[in-house]
Amino acid sequence: MKKVLFIEDDTVVRENTAELLELADYEVITAANGKSGLAIAREEMPDIIICDIMMPEMDGYGVLENLASNPETQHIPFIFLSAKTEHKDIRRGMDLGADDYLTKPFEEEELISAIESRLAKMAILKKLQEKGKAPAAAESSKHKINSLQDLREEVKKYEEQSFKAGETIYEEGKQSNHFFFVDKGVVKSHRMDEYGKELITSIYKEGDFFGNTSFNKSNAYTEYATAMEETRLFVVSKEEFRNILMNNSNITLELIDVMGDNITGIKEQLLEMAYGSVRKKAAKTILLFSQKIRRHPTKSIRISRSDLASVAGMASETLIRTLSDFKKEGLLEIEGRNIKLLDVEALKRIS
Repeated sequence: MKKVLFIEDDTVVRENTAELLELADYEVITAANGKSGLAIAREEMPDIIICDIMMPEMDGYGVLENLASNPETQHIPFIFLSAKTEHKDIRRGMDLGADDYLTKPFEEEELISAIESRLAKMAILKKLQEKGKAPAAAESSKHKINSLQDLREEVKKYEEQSFKAGETIYEEGKQSNHFFFVDKGVVKSHRMDEYGKELITSIYKEGDFFGNTSFNKSNAYTEYATAMEETRLFVVSKEEFRNILMNNSNITLELIDVMGDNITGIKEQLLEMAYGSVRKKAAKTILLFSQKIRRHPTKSIRISRSDLASVAGMASETLIRTLSDFKKEGLLEIEGRNIKLLDVEALKRIS
């Protein structure tokens, strides 16, 4: 049975949360303030610590700083639990080395999930150490990565996640802790404008990296990411990804160049949305999706009309009428959600 130390000055929250954790088969030790919590942590050596921030005697920041300075306790996973939601508070906690940050009120499932994921990570690292193997991030420092293709192979050593079409990968406002690599499928990043209309900001296909590019742990996602078809991703924590880049600085500039090209493409796309004709915008958008989703332009692409319309910056009804015109002109075939390009060059010439 895993041992959880819960440090919280609010008696009701402390007792109720302790009961929830005990029902989830954890051994729970509680403390009413940071000072006593620190002493208990040193004595009991719990498997994980959940700690409030604003407390008498010693706040949560002080607890974490003291634990981090002690070699015997610095490895214990630490989760902040607090009503403080200011970005500067989150940033301070994560900069001190906290593993996660949950805000009150919280869902039971959210808390249990955070605990399980941290304990699972520790178990994996321990198992690797027992076998005499270093974690994948450490291995990357021993084996030189010379190209982006090498980097793509390296990240496949990390956690694999699968998503069905329409499933959310991450949400705007959620804490950004990971980078993603698309091994299979297509992902769209998108946000909502002030009128509630969805705007697609980028499309990621097989071989692409995506996610919040800041290495600051406290940064939140500024948009949504959603799988457009059945998708397989490899997920790397920012800390581990930074270690890979630091130990293989030769690929860092290449990665920056690729991300810069993506930004340039987005700018061009936004200009087309603002100033292009309806036919030109529709044609450019279809070509963009074809390029992103499939390597060969004449293969069918499966894409919803709403996604096409949001990228093109037009109403779905307008897009559908334009697609119908393209079909009559022999530029493409349409069957359900599938679109097959018949005359790529003609689509490129539309103005």
